[in-house]
Amino acid sequence: MRDVIARALSWVLSVLAPRRPGRHSATFLAELPEPTAEPAPVDPWSKPWPTPTPEHIRALYTPLRGEDVALTRPYVLAETTMELGVIGERRRAAAFATLGVDYPYSYPGAPFPRSAFAAAGVSA
Repeated sequence: MRDVIARALSWVLSVLAPRRPGRHSATFLAELPEPTAEPAPVDPWSKPWPTPTPEHIRALYTPLRGEDVALTRPYVLAETTMELGVIGERRRAAAFATLGVDYPYSYPGAPFPRSAFAAAGVSA
């Protein structure tokens, strides 16, 4: 019962008391004083720098182009840069070795030619 009496009393007082406009209402905003323009603070950082921007700083903000950047190489075929024939022969020999087959592989500049393996009794 006390709770009901307290709620009724607070409701009556809220109805009878003068209400202030809401914070986001037009009347509240109309009552606000006009904003005055304050002078900008004068310090050395409020003005642009008098000297031109150094090249290394401008380079940080310019977009990269593949033709101009030394770290990115132009498109090159992998066959022209790596000797895939030697790697392929070694991989083939390793695959045959896992199967238990002796594969006589050779490559240009190898110390033994392929015919040396035939003399030792190894056949492909």
